[in-house]
Amino acid sequence: MNSVFQLAETLKKLCPQLELRENEPLSHHTSFRIGGPVTLMALPKSKEEAALALRTAANLGIDPILLGRGSNLLVADEGIEGFALKYVSTLDSLQQEGPCELVAGAGLALAQVAVYAMEHALSGLEFAHGIPGSLGGAVFMNAGAYDGEMAQVVSEVCCLTKQGEEELLSAEQMGFSYRHSVFSDGSRLIVSVRLTLREGKREDIQAKMAELMERRRSKQPLEYPSAGSTFKRPTGYFAGTLIEQAGLKGASIGGAQVSEKHAGFVINTGSATCEDVLRLMRSVRQIVQMDTGVILEPEVQMIGCSL
Repeated sequence: MNSVFQLAETLKKLCPQLELRENEPLSHHTSFRIGGPVTLMALPKSKEEAALALRTAANLGIDPILLGRGSNLLVADEGIEGFALKYVSTLDSLQQEGPCELVAGAGLALAQVAVYAMEHALSGLEFAHGIPGSLGGAVFMNAGAYDGEMAQVVSEVCCLTKQGEEELLSAEQMGFSYRHSVFSDGSRLIVSVRLTLREGKREDIQAKMAELMERRRSKQPLEYPSAGSTFKRPTGYFAGTLIEQAGLKGASIGGAQVSEKHAGFVINTGSATCEDVLRLMRSVRQIVQMDTGVILEPEVQMIGCSL
């Protein structure tokens, strides 16, 4: 713990403009609205600030927690003793390079990048329009929906290691698979992403995005805090279907509930704790396994807690 306080003091001297927050509630940084405080959080406004913070932490033997928009996170109620680094809005440049390429800051909302692509008549990101969270987070977990995924459009990523060293990774180096990438181990901070798209007609792209967004609104519990799909899709099945067939739609523990709208989502009805969510997930997994033999694996990322 003393090393984290030492980190705070060192960063204040080395980089006075770097925004630091002590005992910052992580519930303010997750779409679930759940999570206790982290001892120290840095919110760098440039790649240089982020690199300095990472190097300084590494020199003190501190392993940072790298955060995006927190749309796929469940954080322990008691919080985290340590150091978190979160990318912020000023990393969010967005520009077209060449006829079919976009280069975008990792902290941008994925939906914002999809709209920009549409406005420039570039197709390939229609599936991403309604996916919450940041572009960096989407690359981190190879987010996807409606037969599309980030692996189809990401051609290059600029990132920082936890030692603050810059790396440029090609698509072949990203290790994309279902809801996984080389970044999934949390060892790199994604700074910017190059997307290779294809030419299309703006009105067709816009129509497809509107169609997919309407499907989301009608089928997903967007009106409640959640971390998106709670469990990964088992081979040959759909998690939501298995949960619904087990009679678990609407099941609840404390403020956590299996959505009555879509059983693949555990939602926060207003007062859920991390422990409520974990207990409900364990119960759902146990019942589905007893009924079908299928073991559901969590898609939500967990910090300071586990099933």
